[in-house]
Amino acid sequence: MTARPALLIATLFAGSALATAAPAADLTIGLKSEPTSMDPQFHNLATNTQVLENIFEGLTKQDAVQRLQPGLATKWEAVDDTTWRFTLRDGVKFQNGSAFTARDVLYTLCRPPLVENSPSSYTIYTGDIVDASAADDHTVIIKTEAANPLLPTNMASLPILSAEALGAEKTITYKPKGECEGLGDVPQSPAFNAPEVAVGTGPYELKEFTRGSQLVLTKFDGYWGDAPAWDTVTMRPITSDGPRVAALLAGDVDMIESPPIQDIPRIKDAGFKIVDALSNRIIYLHLYQQDDKAPSIEGTDGKNPLLDKRVREAISLAINRPAIVERIMGGYAVAAGELLPPPMFGTNGRDADTYDPDKAKQLLAEAGYPNGFTITLGTPNDRYINDEKVAQAIAQMLTRIGIKTNVDAMTASQFFSRRNALDFPVYLAGWGAASGEMSSPLKSLVATYDKATGMGPTNAGRYSNPDMDKVLIEAMSTIDDAKREDLLKKAEGLVLDDYGIIPLHYEQTVWAMKPALSYEARVDQYTIAAEVKPAQ
Repeated sequence: MTARPALLIATLFAGSALATAAPAADLTIGLKSEPTSMDPQFHNLATNTQVLENIFEGLTKQDAVQRLQPGLATKWEAVDDTTWRFTLRDGVKFQNGSAFTARDVLYTLCRPPLVENSPSSYTIYTGDIVDASAADDHTVIIKTEAANPLLPTNMASLPILSAEALGAEKTITYKPKGECEGLGDVPQSPAFNAPEVAVGTGPYELKEFTRGSQLVLTKFDGYWGDAPAWDTVTMRPITSDGPRVAALLAGDVDMIESPPIQDIPRIKDAGFKIVDALSNRIIYLHLYQQDDKAPSIEGTDGKNPLLDKRVREAISLAINRPAIVERIMGGYAVAAGELLPPPMFGTNGRDADTYDPDKAKQLLAEAGYPNGFTITLGTPNDRYINDEKVAQAIAQMLTRIGIKTNVDAMTASQFFSRRNALDFPVYLAGWGAASGEMSSPLKSLVATYDKATGMGPTNAGRYSNPDMDKVLIEAMSTIDDAKREDLLKKAEGLVLDDYGIIPLHYEQTVWAMKPALSYEARVDQYTIAAEVKPAQ
């Protein structure tokens, strides 16, 4: 099958018996991976976000193709280059009955630096805020250190918390770097597994979170927006592909995400509906580039070969991306030369590196490794489409040029924990741009790691390019869209020319469901229960 570059492609297949089934009042979804926490400020991870967006909402939100929409704010405006005014929606209630006001926004902006052991800190969205205040109960003024044209977009990724439910004082005073006043005893992430703490304004409220078993949401009758279609939503983590498909075919679940590519014909033949879309998720390799202490590398006399650009380029040239797309991804992917699929904002239109194993061997020899070396490639085995199979294929390709590669595959929860501990010299992972433009992957994946500023929170290879950092920071403070895009293109070019990170492919996301259901495939790959509807 040839990959389809259209942004949104839906193909419907309905068997007569399934097509005539009446929609139930409840919905059950089989998830590929379960969330790691019910704390919406703990881990900036798609498996968490897609669940928590049913419970919590941001000041702004994004639709299925990442167009910015009003959320808990009805409008926003730039007062000057560094000041934004947000007008909050009136009449909104939290699931505990308390009224949504500016106090809740201030609490939400204050908490990210105080979240302990966050694997991917939400300070990436708040780190440049120097002041925030309430002009009144429904007006918030936010000031940033420099011009930040993406602040309204960032607010879509920052779910609003209930100051009342979390024990804050009546008056909250914002101060940067985790020094706010009036927060009270800030609860840490484990506390959010309790429904009385995980309180938002969304269409569903948390009823039960039993790790490894199920997550149950119930309709919030006081929701300010359109009522969701389902009284109860049950989400079951079914991490193995076969059992997930079997659960759908047996009617144990109504919908699954990421069915195995090879099972799609069988699912269609059974009368189920397939929806798919090219996503903004880049699957990439990250390489340990901090120092010579890279783990799990042998045959280099204690040196870290990944510090040499020639070795990094050799790794990229050794990978046959078209073969991976066709043979492993079944055409449900596009070979990648960038960190976002063109023509998204900030892309250069750059093609994927051409497979060239002979040049790769030559580069290794020039770098002083004519006989190669041995390395370990870390990967999740249940997070991305065919992730372990892709890693195994890459390992074989690298071994052919002399880099003997062992694959260390594990569940997503284990992988992210070890990745963040810098356990891997090379790892395979993915990134979906929440903002829908280039600053998202650049700031998160390759900006020099700095916990204080929130830069590089997912840069577990510790790549650092001061020239790129400088251009990126300038781009993120440039209001003019054309100038900002040019700067983002330049910043990405600096990283890719340096082989600081190695793009592999863009995923095409697939959902399978009963034909009595309808779902608009999302570019961000989220499976959001509140957006699943009865078919018309």
